[in-house]
Amino acid sequence: MNKKIYNLPITGIASFAKYPICTDLNELDADMCVMGIPYDMSTPYLTGSKFGPRRIREVSCHYARGDAGFWDPERMEQFLEAPIKIVDAGDVDMVPMSYEETFSNVTECVRKIISKGAIPVMMGGDHAVTIPTAQALDRYDDLCIVQFDAHLDFGLRNWTNGSPMRLISQMPHFKKMCQIGMRGLGSSTREDFEAAYAFGSVVISARKALEMGAQKVLNQIPKAKNYFVTIDIDGYDMSTAPGVGSPSPGGLNYSFVTDVLEGITKMGNVVAFDLVEVAPQYDPSGITSRLGAMTMLAFMGYIMKERERKGMLRHPYS
Repeated sequence: MNKKIYNLPITGIASFAKYPICTDLNELDADMCVMGIPYDMSTPYLTGSKFGPRRIREVSCHYARGDAGFWDPERMEQFLEAPIKIVDAGDVDMVPMSYEETFSNVTECVRKIISKGAIPVMMGGDHAVTIPTAQALDRYDDLCIVQFDAHLDFGLRNWTNGSPMRLISQMPHFKKMCQIGMRGLGSSTREDFEAAYAFGSVVISARKALEMGAQKVLNQIPKAKNYFVTIDIDGYDMSTAPGVGSPSPGGLNYSFVTDVLEGITKMGNVVAFDLVEVAPQYDPSGITSRLGAMTMLAFMGYIMKERERKGMLRHPYS
């Protein structure tokens, strides 16, 4: 008689949501591939987001459901059930004191994941890691980036966590942008906002976004064939995401963010996404890491549900 295996959250290796581990991207065979980027050298003040991927993995084990997937009692649908295949490919190799080599490794890994037909799901690390991820998406046409963040990230300091959106605006394969959640004194300078507007970015403050509601916000996001979504956890209100390097009051909430994420999947192909800036040492309660894990799982579910509906359980390249 076969013995029942319980696979409790507290047992085994802490992969993301206890999904299978793939240690060699050459052997990757999956619909989605989760990788960590434990890097925070681009953080000028409160560091620690390099510990984000490990902590997110640990708490995500609590929500593991394996091939059975997840039942959503609000949407009345099952998400991420077999035959959808998700793997955790560990972390991108970090090169001490060399952001150039580290970022090159990130770009190489993202390109490899895409070449194997999987969707890259990247965990930061500080927000600068979005730059090399975005660089790897140059195979896609009609590409829009959507950012959730308390800060505009249009700073002039190259390769810091305050500049990814400016640098991405300079990449030729990105011509459309929407930024959601900006707020508060010090979010960015007037010149930064003027540069974002000049590029053509649709900027929606947190207060305005919540007043509008998810559907009206979705109506403001540029229409595109392909989408790359970057989620800075500090886009959430600091009451639910205190474990960040730059916490800010007056932020977004989980229901709003996930409703917008679900809506994006219906607008076009989500070719990759990342979640960044979880700094667990500033949050003894652990709610920030849990919020990050649940946001990732929800978005992964919405992406794959749309691919199921369209008969695409492998990633289209363009």
